[in-house]
Amino acid sequence: MAKTKQSLPFDKRGGVVAIQRPLLESENYLTLRPQQKVLITLLQIHWRNYKPVDYGVEEAAKKIPCDRRIAMRAFKVLEERGFISLVDESIFNSRTQSKSRSWRLNWLPFNSLPPSNKWELWKNEN
Repeated sequence: MAKTKQSLPFDKRGGVVAIQRPLLESENYLTLRPQQKVLITLLQIHWRNYKPVDYGVEEAAKKIPCDRRIAMRAFKVLEERGFISLVDESIFNSRTQSKSRSWRLNWLPFNSLPPSNKWELWKNEN
């Protein structure tokens, strides 16, 4: 007879966000500012393998919390360092609903493809 699997205490609270140890220990990640590290976690909360993450500057600024310009800079730095890639640009129309930018998280699989891990290619120029 098979043993029943014991669940861990955190399984009962609605899921877990796990980030790879190589990413957390990389110089690329360690040299990020605190707001940029928080944004990585916020993006991963919304990650699904079958679709890009729709997440905008306004939402990030509210959740981090920080100024809108700091949130914009956080997205730019994460994109420059290879953590995220833009999949779809945002759309703003005052008469219809607005749409946030869509992002691929390069440390996670996307559309059944393996992670691109572009963040590993970053070199510190200082």
